[in-house]
Amino acid sequence: MLFLNDTSIKDKKAWESAGFIMPGFDRNEIVERTKKMPKWVHFGAGNVFRAFIADINQTLIEEGYDDTGIIIAEGYDTEIIDMVYKPYNNLGIAVTLKSDGSVESKVITCVAEALKMDFNGFARLKEIFTNESLQMISFTITEKGYSLKSSDGLLYSNFATDFSTGPKDPVSFMGKIAALCHHRYINGAMPLTLVSMDNVSNNGRCLHEIIRCFAEEWITCGLVDKGFLSYVDDPGKLSFPWTMIDKITPGPGAYVAKHLRKSGLDIIDGVLTSKNTDIAPFVNAEETGYLVIEDTFSNGRPALEKAGTIMTDRRTVNKAEKMKVCTCLNPLHTSLSIFACLLGISKVSDAMKDEDIVKLIKKVADEGMPVVIDPGILSPKEFADTVINIRLPNPSIPDTAHRIVTDTSQKLSARFGETIKSYLYSDELDITSLRAIPLSLAGWCRYLVGLNDHGNTFSLAPDPLLSELRPLFSECSIGDTSNYKAALNSLLSNSSIFGVDLYEAGIAPQIEEYFTEMMAEPGAVRAVLHEL
Repeated sequence: MLFLNDTSIKDKKAWESAGFIMPGFDRNEIVERTKKMPKWVHFGAGNVFRAFIADINQTLIEEGYDDTGIIIAEGYDTEIIDMVYKPYNNLGIAVTLKSDGSVESKVITCVAEALKMDFNGFARLKEIFTNESLQMISFTITEKGYSLKSSDGLLYSNFATDFSTGPKDPVSFMGKIAALCHHRYINGAMPLTLVSMDNVSNNGRCLHEIIRCFAEEWITCGLVDKGFLSYVDDPGKLSFPWTMIDKITPGPGAYVAKHLRKSGLDIIDGVLTSKNTDIAPFVNAEETGYLVIEDTFSNGRPALEKAGTIMTDRRTVNKAEKMKVCTCLNPLHTSLSIFACLLGISKVSDAMKDEDIVKLIKKVADEGMPVVIDPGILSPKEFADTVINIRLPNPSIPDTAHRIVTDTSQKLSARFGETIKSYLYSDELDITSLRAIPLSLAGWCRYLVGLNDHGNTFSLAPDPLLSELRPLFSECSIGDTSNYKAALNSLLSNSSIFGVDLYEAGIAPQIEEYFTEMMAEPGAVRAVLHEL
């Protein structure tokens, strides 16, 4: 029997005989060197990190391009560290589920430390941030991690607290990041690069603006000196590259755990944290993966390009990010997940067997394609075709519509809003010609009613605005749409959600019409979808 711990992996032959890809480097040496001279800290200990980012670092070590691992830190759901890092000596299994049905399992050993951003973990991070060797910190914290204000425009209370109390004892995640940057500033103002790898439009700019906001507030309150703002704004000191990342990484699949156990590994299916993070000692993901990074690093960097990362300029990153987030993947994912939930289809690959859903997402891509600028490094048409024909239909990926629809309120501005604005401000495109995008937004409104196409209640996915949005539709029932207008007016005019007031954009009437039709009777969602 194989066990995921430091003792068991020493028997390399046993693991390789069981079909696992094992690293060729000495883990103890890497861990010791990383703790003494850390180069890379990553915030966000979830599945994307372990399936993609950690594998990049491990590849660099394996190929001789680096000699240090990664230090991981988790500031949102710290149970991840307690449940699937510490019990397994920070080891993990990265399982690649290929479209041809084959499975590849790799033992990930490059994580040198796993920290919770509590009192002790934050103290350790402060030590790390005073080390001149530190080159980059990266983030996979999801879109909601970059929001300072609620939908009503009010500052979240934890940020307000941090603004007034300063960097000594911050409570918010971003407050702690700003405080760590300040700690580096007062200990020599050494350079550092902060790399957001989240699906946020212009993610590097967003991250810079947030850290800058903390710096300005702390200076105004007399809590830090003015030099800190100069440090934050100097790209030779703190740089904030823009990035595009793409790898479908669903929650751990029970059948993947079964496969690992058949290989002789003592492994659990997975656990659900109190914050609804689906996590396990292993992570499963698709084979395809893209990481494009603006090559502006102020203190050197790992040889990321040697592990498949595309290093380029900001304009190219921006084009690639918009291509993916606004047209060729993320909007398709969102449209699919909304209607799959309404139609009672759980698995993404099963939804791709539904002809109506497939036609919908193809049309969503078609509507976005006229405003896409080819980044040159990736073909938009080929990218979208691969998503539709290979990636989403992959039956081996245990991805669910419920996971994809999580936090949709935080995603619509980028995934649909940018295309809507491009149509709105174009002299050549007619915004009233859009059909699939308005239907997708109407589908989300219909989803918020909490009734599927048969009229039965279903569980809505977590969303930071759910407590605000769900009550808007609490009085709506199938067959009676007399109460929907006020709800839609309040929602569709909210530019912080959609990136634009949809009434001013001129497509809200189309969304209202689709919503009304889908609320008419049981089965109406399918009928409207099929008609389009």
